[in-house]
Amino acid sequence: MGRIKEILESDIKPKEKQTKLVEAVCQKKIPVKEFVEYFVSASDVDKGSCADAMKHISASNPELLAPHIDTLLEYINYKLPRVKWGVPEAIGNMSKDYPEKTAKAIPYLLKNTTDDKINTTVIKWCAAYALSEIAKNNPETRKRLLPIFEKIIKNEKNNGVKNVYVKALKAIDKKKL
Repeated sequence: MGRIKEILESDIKPKEKQTKLVEAVCQKKIPVKEFVEYFVSASDVDKGSCADAMKHISASNPELLAPHIDTLLEYINYKLPRVKWGVPEAIGNMSKDYPEKTAKAIPYLLKNTTDDKINTTVIKWCAAYALSEIAKNNPETRKRLLPIFEKIIKNEKNNGVKNVYVKALKAIDKKKL
């Protein structure tokens, strides 16, 4: 945990910290298990930084975080917005390679789609991204998710969030052809 703390406590800019964390984990200078354990026990500020890094790690190396999906599920609805952004994006990024594992996130992600004070536009967008990636990559989830997407499209006020679902429906429709 020394290397993680060293990066997070350094005087560099937050974006640079995130980049260094991603590089260190992807290059196996920091073991993934150690990184996830640190995330779980970290302060809220460090949790946010780690969650942010996770979305980038999962984009390039989804296999690194796949063994820890169950741990990530516990944090999809965490109180801190940065965690509610990063963890769902990581789940969405992993869905192509791990469609069955990421499908377990659906009930947690659905909690982040509702209109309320807690679920900001960014939180709803991140949940939409993860849900749409799960639906695109796991045909078994579509029967359940597509009617939910259609309902959200009708009620969602933010076009950015709405468009994530619209694009997913179009992509799924093309796969059927």
